[in-house]
Amino acid sequence: MAKIFPEINEELQEFIADQKIFFVGTAAAEGRVNVSPKGMDTFRVLGANKVVWLNLTGSGNETAAHLLKNNRMTVMFCAFDGKPLILRLYGSANMYHERDKEYHSYIDLFPKIMGARQIIEIEVDTVQTSCGFAVPFMEYKEERTVLKSWAEKQGEDKLKQYHKEKNSFSIDNFETGI
Repeated sequence: MAKIFPEINEELQEFIADQKIFFVGTAAAEGRVNVSPKGMDTFRVLGANKVVWLNLTGSGNETAAHLLKNNRMTVMFCAFDGKPLILRLYGSANMYHERDKEYHSYIDLFPKIMGARQIIEIEVDTVQTSCGFAVPFMEYKEERTVLKSWAEKQGEDKLKQYHKEKNSFSIDNFETGI
């Protein structure tokens, strides 16, 4: 049932555009494996083998720490409504902070979201689909506004301080590049 593709075709690009959530998997050579759910309007397909996503402030920053140790990444989407499908994008990722010129070349692809922390660019080398027959039907209700409200209340200076205090090291004590 699984199929492998060399690129993200038009049909899969449309599937991605319709999704409200995606999951990011990373791992360093040692320490914990991390899987993070991501939401809001933070994912863009730039071409058949390139995607970017906007990483927002969180209680941790495991993805960033892992990317500094090992730049492999898997992104997974799954259909919770309509036709069943699981889509995985495998590739190598680069991470950009506000101090990087690449960050500024991509940031306008996304709505302005207070608390944007990094932009992750992935060169996709393998695309895999699988059935998703066991993924439950779930109804999308609405975006949560808690992160947005919290970040706006903090303001830029307090957010930078939060990143420094809470997002500079992973739970395995790896640096995150902040």
